[in-house]
Amino acid sequence: MKPATIGQARTLNVPVLRAAPVVDGQVAEWPGLTEQVFMTAVHPALEQDPGNATGMLDVEIRVGVYGDRFYFAARWPDKAADTSFRPWRWYDTSYQKDKKQFDDGFAVRFQLDGDYDSCMLSNKDYRVDLWHWSAGRTNAAGLAEDRHQTITQKPIEGAAEYDSPFGVVYIMNRSDAGDAFFINNKAPKQHQEDEVPSVTLTGKISGSIADVVAQGVWKEGYWHLEMSRLLNTGRDDDAILGQGKTISAAIAIFNHAANEHKSVSDTINLVFP
Repeated sequence: MKPATIGQARTLNVPVLRAAPVVDGQVAEWPGLTEQVFMTAVHPALEQDPGNATGMLDVEIRVGVYGDRFYFAARWPDKAADTSFRPWRWYDTSYQKDKKQFDDGFAVRFQLDGDYDSCMLSNKDYRVDLWHWSAGRTNAAGLAEDRHQTITQKPIEGAAEYDSPFGVVYIMNRSDAGDAFFINNKAPKQHQEDEVPSVTLTGKISGSIADVVAQGVWKEGYWHLEMSRLLNTGRDDDAILGQGKTISAAIAIFNHAANEHKSVSDTINLVFP
């Protein structure tokens, strides 16, 4: 597994907004809050990856601070809204899970500690705070999953293992503490519809996993996504933003794909007021 070539890091100064955006997936209000628009390119995380349907594209990003919260908006092209995640499909006499159908997704990760690298298949050990939004799972809850990742060359029980140019890399991806807001459904025993959802919202919103409010809207060939979180949640699995800090970050886009089949940005150094 060979990671794609990574370019140079870029710097983004985070402005203080004139007002708090409404986190509703409508980014038209942002020009009245800040003039700043940041364009970044994403490219396949792996070279010659047949499972990557995103490819190379430009992503429009807006960020800002208002009061004690950080706001993040992104807009990127996508020909269709994929909102079904591995549904159960009826074949002859039983349901089987569709292993190729994934929903669209977006992730942004912030350095927590260690020797941060924009490439996950590097020879560096570090941790990140990860916000993962998915069109078919978290969006209906108005949230992004608040997670944290550990990337290391040291073995971790239960971690995913990836071959890299530097040897085996162990990646542990965990949800923050709290109630999961969607669960996986078992296959129905009797035929209902030809396609049945494999996930259901629990209606529970609690704990660190639910720190990030988020809403995405697809229209006219683009996803529009807004996210927000407290600058400082007081939790050790969340990055402390603001306070004049410079935080290394990166984004990833999943076009009806999952795991490594994504397109990623180079490092974006967020300079907070």
